[in-house]
Amino acid sequence: MNSNIHSLRTDALPPEIRGRSAWYGPELARSTDWIARLSQTEIAEVESAMRKLVESSFDLTSISSQDFPLPTLGARLRDVLDEVLNGRGFALIRALPVQRWSKREAAIAFLGIGVHLGHLRIQNAAGHLLGHVKDLGRSSEDPNARIYQTKERQTFHTDSCDVVGLLCLQPAKFGGLSTVVSSTTIFNEMRRRRPDLLRVLLDPIETDRRGEAPEGSKPYFRIPVFNWYGNQLSAIYQRQYIESARRFSGVGPLSALQIQALNLFDELANDPALNLNMELEPGDMQFVHNHTMLHDRTAFEDHPEPERKRHLLRLWLAPPNAGPLPEVFAERFGSVTPGDRGGIAVKRSRPTIPFDV
Repeated sequence: MNSNIHSLRTDALPPEIRGRSAWYGPELARSTDWIARLSQTEIAEVESAMRKLVESSFDLTSISSQDFPLPTLGARLRDVLDEVLNGRGFALIRALPVQRWSKREAAIAFLGIGVHLGHLRIQNAAGHLLGHVKDLGRSSEDPNARIYQTKERQTFHTDSCDVVGLLCLQPAKFGGLSTVVSSTTIFNEMRRRRPDLLRVLLDPIETDRRGEAPEGSKPYFRIPVFNWYGNQLSAIYQRQYIESARRFSGVGPLSALQIQALNLFDELANDPALNLNMELEPGDMQFVHNHTMLHDRTAFEDHPEPERKRHLLRLWLAPPNAGPLPEVFAERFGSVTPGDRGGIAVKRSRPTIPFDV
């Protein structure tokens, strides 16, 4: 392809995105600016608020920040949220003392911290507001399985919410590393290298709902991988689910150009010159902005003892101050109203908080 064609293609695309969301992993790896450590005062605030709820009969499905007062930490969490939504796109906070707490206590502490960042959203057809990321012996070959229920590598993807939060209770014996990459940087690199392929990812593409379709909806949704709206870029991506959507009637095979575009996207996401690895330790909390970031998890091997198996808690959050999304996102997020979008809503879903699985 000659440079003139590149120029013509580039002129028809959204502009290159500059700012803190367009980062490269090796640069961040040389600093610790993205890691925040809780002070003893902040941990004491969390523990005090958590104990009051543990001892009460409060309905945790309706928990809000007012129910979990954090006089000091609350202001710091607002700064963290601003960095997640408008800056780097992710944050790592360490370390809650989960090893001295029960699973229920750790879950309530995490829920309380989470609602200072956004409203809780349902994560699956069972109505779970609190997710458990652990190997349930399932396989991605199961068309209704979600990859977080396996011990396989997840591959780079976004979740169906504005912000996803993880709390590590127990790491794996081997593997299970968390990897993040900026979808903004991927966009910029594709724009520079192959603007013709980037154009393909700005068109709608089908993605499998994996058996969790709202009533009256198709078993897949059609949203572009990259979306330019309100002078903001957002991404939504899960390659395996794009491919498995081909099983449905009315969904054609991927074109050669689509495959090339998706392959380049994956090549960039997997490039160590772009992504950043981190090992989550017990008590670490990771918060990721799904519209400017993708996250991944390497395959892992568990300890044989049940109590030592890899186990993370997960929250899907809808911050009221999140940025605008195009209307097409309502097909997956249910709404595009900040604070009231994202999650999995099916007819039988009722909000519930399971403390174990």
